[in-house]
Amino acid sequence: MFEPGHLHLVNLPGLGTQELDIHLYYEVRNDSEKGPVVHFRMTGEIEGRNFEEEFELRRDTAFNFASVATRLAAKHGLHPQLGPVVRNHRDYDAMFEDIREKLSAHPGEPVDLDRLLRGD
Repeated sequence: MFEPGHLHLVNLPGLGTQELDIHLYYEVRNDSEKGPVVHFRMTGEIEGRNFEEEFELRRDTAFNFASVATRLAAKHGLHPQLGPVVRNHRDYDAMFEDIREKLSAHPGEPVDLDRLLRGD
């Protein structure tokens, strides 16, 4: 379930019996060196094990949030063969648009592919 600044994921469709309850919070911050960044905090539990992770993505790579969140969830027990943690396209699209609005980003803006591939 999506609301601006927060995505709540519970027992994702198509994931069979793997139990999870994940909250992904985000906000735009201004870093003196990097400029605008999106700060993410992911908390919850997967198969009864609690976890918390935080990460930041620069303005031009912030839209890679689902990939980073999936990798972190896998680190804490999400089965990697089950696909992305943000599976509901409606929630993903709403979160993507909210982040784009918060960053005042526009389609066609350049992305530093080297930084994206390095995960900076």
